Amino acid sequence: MKAIAVALAIGIAAGGGGIGMGLAAAKSAEGISRQPEAEGKIRTMMMLGLVFIETAIIYALLVVILIIFVL
Repeated sequence: MKAIAVALAIGIAAGGGGIGMGLAAAKSAEGISRQPEAEGKIRTMMMLGLVFIETAIIYALLVVILIIFVL
């Protein structure tokens, strides 16, 4: 039972993160196509956002690992 919950938790975290990263990349590409002169600022903000999303996924993985080995 614990294994199913753990697998579901990391699956939801990874899936949500993947969707979020895809939307961020799509919107930044759209923004760059609308304002090519702001490419540097848009790309910087996109990368910062992707880092935060990836950090949340890594935190979810750490929580899952703690659940597996501690509980």
